[in-house]
Amino acid sequence: MKNKTAEKVKTYDAKGFREKFLGLDNPMHLLFKSDSDHFFCLKTEEIMHLQYQVPPSKHSCHTLIFVTSGTQIMKLGYEESRTTANEIIVIPAGQIFSVDHIDIKYTGYICQFHPDILIGKYGSREMLNDFDFLRISGNPKISLKEKEAAFVTTILNRLEIEYSENENANLNIVQAYLMALFCEMNKNIVKTSKNLSAAAVLSNKFKELIYANIKTQHLVSYYASQLNVTPNHLNKSVKIVTGKSAGKWIEETILLEAKYLLFQTTLSVSEIAIQVGHEDHSYFSRFFKKHEGITPIQYRKLIDKS
Repeated sequence: MKNKTAEKVKTYDAKGFREKFLGLDNPMHLLFKSDSDHFFCLKTEEIMHLQYQVPPSKHSCHTLIFVTSGTQIMKLGYEESRTTANEIIVIPAGQIFSVDHIDIKYTGYICQFHPDILIGKYGSREMLNDFDFLRISGNPKISLKEKEAAFVTTILNRLEIEYSENENANLNIVQAYLMALFCEMNKNIVKTSKNLSAAAVLSNKFKELIYANIKTQHLVSYYASQLNVTPNHLNKSVKIVTGKSAGKWIEETILLEAKYLLFQTTLSVSEIAIQVGHEDHSYFSRFFKKHEGITPIQYRKLIDKS
């Protein structure tokens, strides 16, 4: 059965580039069949017309992309990720991502679902702790062997049918298949997650903290105190694991949050400055220009002209 929602999106009359992401006429929002569903699963070729460059953005839903051929390229934060055949990438809810390069030749599945669906009738929040890839600090990419890729394809095909052929997806079925999918994915990462160094564990905890507190806390000393280590130890550990100091991570996270707000909201620059913890909007503008080479207003105008 042809997906009517996808057809609706195909006829979407794009206005300004930013306008497509503001409000309920976001073309990705149109894939949700109702305000309560917050779920869709489609073959990527069905929404290839929506593949365009995207400045830093984020969703309230988790997004899972399984590539069956070609290459899918995006940035999670500032880190570029290339996903190729038989690989899965997960963009956790709240993770800032961007798309600079489009490869229209890649095929696979894209599935987006609200975190509440995973709790549903049979789940629990504690159970979700077993799935590291749903965390912003977790490993977002999973490589599959041919046999496992076939299992994953079967599950995603079933989810795609549930979405496409029913006016309202049965969320109990969706939850059950998503859990089966996660267990298949988990088989490929459990061994590595058990061997994390102390520095890697500390680095992951730090990243979780800065994403949760970046609007109010910008000092390495604050995060070090929350993690019961010295600022020097935190800086060294994070740099060993990521190649960047804790201070650099904080600066980049402030910039990403600001870029997301400049792109995906109608807040003024002064309001955005407050949102990222800078009461003095002129200081925020100088901070932004120092790192980006242009002012926040110029950045927003560049997006509007895209």
